[in-house]
Amino acid sequence: MTFRPMKWIRFLVLLLLCSMQSCNTQSTKINGVSFVASREPITKVHTQPLVNINASFAALMPFGFMGSSNEPKIKFNGERQWFGETDKGIKQYAEILKAEKIKIMLKPQIWIRGGTFTGFIEMTSEADWKLFEESYSKFILSNAQLAEAINAELFCIGTELERFVKHRPKFWSQLISDVKQIYKGKLTYASNWNEFKQTPFWEQLDYIGIDAYFPVSDSKAPSVKACKMAWEKHKEEILNIANTNNKPILFTEYGYRSVDYAGKAPWNSDRGITEVNLEAQANATQALFDMFWHEDWFAGGFVWKWHHNHQRAGGENNNRFTPQNKPAEIIIKKQYGQN
Repeated sequence: MTFRPMKWIRFLVLLLLCSMQSCNTQSTKINGVSFVASREPITKVHTQPLVNINASFAALMPFGFMGSSNEPKIKFNGERQWFGETDKGIKQYAEILKAEKIKIMLKPQIWIRGGTFTGFIEMTSEADWKLFEESYSKFILSNAQLAEAINAELFCIGTELERFVKHRPKFWSQLISDVKQIYKGKLTYASNWNEFKQTPFWEQLDYIGIDAYFPVSDSKAPSVKACKMAWEKHKEEILNIANTNNKPILFTEYGYRSVDYAGKAPWNSDRGITEVNLEAQANATQALFDMFWHEDWFAGGFVWKWHHNHQRAGGENNNRFTPQNKPAEIIIKKQYGQN
């Protein structure tokens, strides 16, 4: 066999370029899932489905609890909480996920008794506002320490807290400064889809975070084309905020239920809705990918939501948000494999 040095040099250069392109492809977007906490520790069995859909990030969500929208105290990291919502559980989940090269966003959230929307949190007196600010600071700064301990790549300082942000902007600015003394990674805030234009502290963060439940269709079975047309106005507003603040956009949550009218009010989690429409979920998901995932100012996003026990999650008779074992999962896998 004749040795041809130039042939081998060209081969090695091509191999190197392919390797570089592969690395760039994997790091281009945050291809994330919102990983739901469970009562038990997780294993590789639970993380392998994330690898299978080419996910690069998982959002872990420790919850704090309030009795009402004007109760000035948050309870968190308690013995009665599910394992995956506690400090111990977050550390265990992060260890298993990172072993699979899946990066972490720590995203502490609040649950109000009865499911009241967190955007309605509002105290009734200055004294209660001070108490609530103290309680929320403890909640977030404790989780900032946790994020630093697990080497989370991204930390979210709050989720859908519109009235809290509107009434107490100075508190939020100071909170961000305090977080930065503890946590050295990237920061975002998960604003609701109709809140992000008024959020005052984007310049202090690394990503403009949006929970992207924008209405995109009044149709019972929306087409990809119709959803994309409806996205145009929203996209223009999103890009304007990105340019004004010179920050990339991150969909801290995105997703659709597999129901009729999936694009009409995507935030609607009403369990009284019983019909199943897998195509509506798939089409709306595809339209979102088509509109955003190729943009260089768009950082990526976290699909809502992903359960640890993949074999039992979702399926053709399920009308909830999860894409697991539905056509939408195939669409996500394809898109995540491209970026």
